[in-house]
Amino acid sequence: MKVIGVTGGIGSGKSTVSGILRDLGAVIIDADIIARDVIKKGLGAYNELVSYFGAGILDKTNEIDRHSLAKVAFDNKEDTDALNAITHKYISNVILQELEACKNIQRNVVIDAAIPIKCGFLDVADRVWVVVASMENRIKRVMARSGLSHCQILNRIKAQPEDDYYYKMADIIIQNNGTLEELSRTVKANYRGIIF
Repeated sequence: MKVIGVTGGIGSGKSTVSGILRDLGAVIIDADIIARDVIKKGLGAYNELVSYFGAGILDKTNEIDRHSLAKVAFDNKEDTDALNAITHKYISNVILQELEACKNIQRNVVIDAAIPIKCGFLDVADRVWVVVASMENRIKRVMARSGLSHCQILNRIKAQPEDDYYYKMADIIIQNNGTLEELSRTVKANYRGIIF
């Protein structure tokens, strides 16, 4: 079993790359899905997030409203760092548990994570793939799928590490400014290089 860490900023296409790898037979561990789970009431990060950000992030059922959390967490670097510090330890633990569960299967595993955390990503990935795209393409993609405003998208991009941060850890850089077919060919060629 090989572990591929796929990372890149919002709108870069990392989830699309992971989807192509899934179609090629890899098991996907999606840090975004895990992040949604660890903030549920009674689990992981819930109490810490409510303690730090306040009850204003809760919905009528006292679950964390992810949109309300995003509004306050991506407002400034200090709050973004706090969000990451609180959630990443829980996300890492779940990733490591899921990796352990995959040990006996004869398939490669992909960890899809926007921010490459040290524990549960960089320390377990045999290869790190960084997906990059132009700012224009990233903004277009996020606007098309999310309903976020241009300003909200820029705030989220600014809250993430810059491309240089990703480049330093990359074993492979996947440029994603072309068509889906071009991206698929690139991913397949790089994947063949790992499994053979």
